[in-house]
Amino acid sequence: MEFKNFIFIPVFFAALSLFLNSCWRLLDQLKTAKPENRFDFPLIRIKNVLKIAFGQSKLLREPLAGTLHFLIFWGFMLFGIAVVESFIQGFYSGFSLEFLGPLFSVITLVQDILGLLVIGSILVSLYRRFVIKVKRLDVGPGGKFDAALVLGLIFFVVISMFGQNMAHVAKNGFVLSGHELRPVSAALSSIAFTPESADYYYEFFWWSHIVFILGFLNYLPHSKHLHVITSIPNVYFSKTGENKYALKKINLEDETLEYYGVDDIEKFTWKNLLDGYSCTHCGRCTSVCPAANTGKSLSPRKIIVDIRTRTEEKAPLILEGRTDDPKFGNTLVHNFITDTELWQCTTCMACVQECPVTIEHVDAIVDMRRHLVLTESEFPAELNPVFKNLETNFTPWAFNQAERADWAEGLNIKTMAEDSNGEYLFWVGCAGSYDSRYKKVSRAFAQIMQKGGVDFRILGTEEKCNGDTARRLGNEYLAQMLVQENVETLNNYGVKKIVTACPHCYNSLKNEFGQFGGNYEVKHHSELISELIGSGKLPMNSGEKEEVVTFHDSCYLGRYNDIYEAPRNVIASVGSNKLTEMERSNDRGFCCGAGGGRMFLEDIEGGRINEERVREALETKPGTIGTACPFCMTMMTDGIKAFDKSEEVQVKDIAEIIFDQIKTN
Repeated sequence: MEFKNFIFIPVFFAALSLFLNSCWRLLDQLKTAKPENRFDFPLIRIKNVLKIAFGQSKLLREPLAGTLHFLIFWGFMLFGIAVVESFIQGFYSGFSLEFLGPLFSVITLVQDILGLLVIGSILVSLYRRFVIKVKRLDVGPGGKFDAALVLGLIFFVVISMFGQNMAHVAKNGFVLSGHELRPVSAALSSIAFTPESADYYYEFFWWSHIVFILGFLNYLPHSKHLHVITSIPNVYFSKTGENKYALKKINLEDETLEYYGVDDIEKFTWKNLLDGYSCTHCGRCTSVCPAANTGKSLSPRKIIVDIRTRTEEKAPLILEGRTDDPKFGNTLVHNFITDTELWQCTTCMACVQECPVTIEHVDAIVDMRRHLVLTESEFPAELNPVFKNLETNFTPWAFNQAERADWAEGLNIKTMAEDSNGEYLFWVGCAGSYDSRYKKVSRAFAQIMQKGGVDFRILGTEEKCNGDTARRLGNEYLAQMLVQENVETLNNYGVKKIVTACPHCYNSLKNEFGQFGGNYEVKHHSELISELIGSGKLPMNSGEKEEVVTFHDSCYLGRYNDIYEAPRNVIASVGSNKLTEMERSNDRGFCCGAGGGRMFLEDIEGGRINEERVREALETKPGTIGTACPFCMTMMTDGIKAFDKSEEVQVKDIAEIIFDQIKTN
């Protein structure tokens, strides 16, 4: 052993001990939260890690920033081989990976090329953050310092690696060994070093490399860049399955429950706290948030950062039993996150869609809403009549349940009570039953099904609100009452297939009713209409004149259920329609502002979300804005009025767009 080995070994184990101690501290903090099983479906979870974490699929949705991060990530991953080699050399100076033969050639070549790319990526990243000052990267002075320090550490890790390799080449008389391929290091070596100075510089850069690596490793657990450690586990433990966006069910029959919802970290699950650890502070969530985009207080990034901040403040107090500390008496809700922020969320899932480490913002927000509604009875005054109407009239509006089927007058549609043998149940929904504008959509779709030979029934006065509005607003008790009553009705009739024009009804029926014993095959009307057209059961006219149509994607149809093509296929089935896309469309679509119960709340702070969306729609110069959701139709129609464009632009559901173009013979 050489002298440096005697120095390295205690330094290495001391640094490793500090790092492991920090990791155990973080794990202990996670244990202060509630347990949750996230260990199922291992193959799906591994696939997610390969695609999202290692493939960087979400980051690459933004090409420039994604490519920069991809290079830094993979460069750092591959440099891990060089780090391992250096660490082993700390125990035995003569160690080399050259015994790997041709594989060593690949390793050295990739490290050399990627090293340059990583250096370039870091410089561009620093330029974007500190010179261009990309808005979503603005995280305050502390965050800027942290970002600069981490990028700087990575930069010097790579520089020291190059210095070590260059000195190694100089030591060997500027001759590479049989399996070494280091074109960059070899080219720079003869410029930077002489054989006489190479030994000194090799040791200098080797120690620099070791110090930077160990320093970086021990800084991370205390850094805003903790995601370097936690992001891969967070992706692995993210929600899986077709109904991954379904809200968790509260067991209201559990008489031991002392609270409902979440007001502080110990009432979250460990995954929510891991989300806080894993936030990259990249701002992608806030940059696509409709509330944040229109000047409101809500920032999804702030919500998650606040969860981590509160965890770091309270979890140590819980672990030490220091309940008398003044900070213990604070709560996440109110002291860190305001009620206003929570009520501004439209639950559109844009934040979750864009998050590169699969943080579940919406679940956390709804859990905190549940606390406000069920535990504190604190919610906006506009919701009082909504909750009362849902409880007494089974609809958010003050309509009589006896009038629920009036929309179908004269269409000769049978109810399930009259004949339950139809193939499909047409779930009409509250808007389709009562809203004067959307009743026209219900009638159009019903007649489309009749013309297409679909054998369907309706529940009529037995149908009740699906509970989506109450559930997203945090009133889980009311939501479960409605769901359970509907499930009982549907199961009594033996319903197997359901079709609905409302994405909110669709999502609840398809993804959440199963939690209460209601398992059905559910289709959105865009899917069924597209199938009827595709099978030739609905032959279409070409249309008399060209109509420019832009389609607005419903969040609950698109992001929640990945239905993008069916409504567009329906619009395109009319040959004269010219389908144009807004700047933000498909899975990048911008919310109309009505989801998450926001349909019944006023936009008091900032601008109106629906007007921002309509502004974008009008830029395509459409004659028609196509929708496939009753809430979206209302919001887009109101937005058109705000721009005084009602005479020039019409808002129509896809069922209406094609209804008049169906051939009659």
